[in-house]
Amino acid sequence: MSPGFKTMRTIVASTIALAILSGPAFAQARPDDPIMIQERDKQQQREALDKQYKRTLDQTRKENGPAPRSDPWSNMRGQSDGKR
Repeated sequence: MSPGFKTMRTIVASTIALAILSGPAFAQARPDDPIMIQERDKQQQREALDKQYKRTLDQTRKENGPAPRSDPWSNMRGQSDGKR
């Protein structure tokens, strides 16, 4: 056997052993875990609340719009004191 073949065989064997040993660690993360479900629900509630806030903010901006200019002293001036 050549030294390269022995090294390759060691690398393949260690990769297989690592894959077998890490399998149970990945099996522990279940998607139906109660804590994961709570976190997902909280995230969805936060997103819904943000959407509602932005929608309300947009509506108030559209309704109010720029204030029209008014002259508070217009009723105090006479007919000939118009704007120049």
